[in-house]
Amino acid sequence: MEVILLERVAKLGQIGDVVNVRNGYGRNFLLPNGKALRATKENRARFETMKSQLEARNLELKTEAQSVATKLDGQSVVILRQAGETGQLYGSVSTRDIAAAFEAAGFTVDRQQIVLNHPIKMLGLHVLPVTLHPEVVVNVTVNVARNAEEAERLARGEAIRRPGDEDEDEDEVEAVEEAEEEAPAEEAAEG
Repeated sequence: MEVILLERVAKLGQIGDVVNVRNGYGRNFLLPNGKALRATKENRARFETMKSQLEARNLELKTEAQSVATKLDGQSVVILRQAGETGQLYGSVSTRDIAAAFEAAGFTVDRQQIVLNHPIKMLGLHVLPVTLHPEVVVNVTVNVARNAEEAERLARGEAIRRPGDEDEDEDEVEAVEEAEEEAPAEEAAEG
């Protein structure tokens, strides 16, 4: 299916480009969302009359997105979730959860703008891109923790302490100390 793009579409083209797309992508995404028109003679003529309006609207949306980007870039939100001892979440964090957290922090971010390449299923800091406009992308940090205290430790860069970690650390220190004590004794026996 040949379509005329009415706005910039990532990995596809710029405003006014006539591109060939799969029928389903054009019919189910581009056309219903107003991102493209079928490339017929009538629509080509219609596009030429609309071209200046579309470019003006695109420039306006881009400047608006850039003003939001200056405020949003590098921001961090905390999402509290239950998790197992290994840090594995009981479920996952979705774009809806992240958008709600940013809304609570005073930012207006639509869940479709958040790019989540893989589901968040572990505790920790996750850096995600947010596409405010096809030409304006910022990175934000999502801090997933069990409680507020743990979220603060993660934000400072400390590792998450899990139950039983102290015992393992003490056992490792004792094993290293014993190995160091045995090494000189073995060297003396050989010499």
